[in-house]
Order: sequence, then structure tokens, then C-alpha cells
Amino acid sequence: MSNKNKKRDGIVFSTDPDYSYQGFDSADDETLEPAQQKLRIIIERKGRGGKEVTVVDGFVGSQDDKDELTKKLKNHCGTGGSAKDGEIMIQGDHRDKVVKYLQAQGYTNTKRGN
Repeated sequence: MSNKNKKRDGIVFSTDPDYSYQGFDSADDETLEPAQQKLRIIIERKGRGGKEVTVVDGFVGSQDDKDELTKKLKNHCGTGGSAKDGEIMIQGDHRDKVVKYLQAQGYTNTKRGN
């Protein structure tokens, strides 16, 4: 079974004989310009053993572009992180650094949450 078939987001069965699974990857193919991105930066502690993680949510684009932005944010903050499940996660509380960096890169619709 390929990795693409595993990401059906709750689709289990269809009684329609003409049904063909389309997936949700169409939005990931084209990356929006930085000024069009609506990013939200929040801090999460839940489910992480009490450790803080800065989460960048709302990025619309290809996985390669998301990975590249993650790499740049990790280098800027001097810490680890990852991009998965549609979110960019940076270890620690770096909300202010992340917001300032993203705004300097042209992400004008970036907002800091909680």
C-alpha cells in the first residue's frame, strides 16, 4: 500500500460505484505568495510531556516549500523542529522570533496567538 493511500482522512468506504477518491492534495501543489499566506503562530504544551512547541499553522503550499520554511525557521531560532500534519513545529517558545522573521520575509498576514 502506498503512502498516498494511507492519507484518506476518514474516507473508509463508499457505496457509489462511480466514486473515485480525489484526495486533498490539490491545495498542496501550488504555494501561495508570502503576502497571501495567513499564518497563525501559537504555543502548544498539550500532549508533549509538558514541553513547549511553537506551531505555525495555515501554510498553503507544497511539502518541499513547507520543509524549506521549516529549515529556515529552525536555523533562525537555533533549535529543532519539524513539518508534519499541515503544521510547522519549532521546539520551545519562539513566537516573537518566528513572527518577526516571517514578517521580514514578506508574510504580512502573520499573527501571534495565545
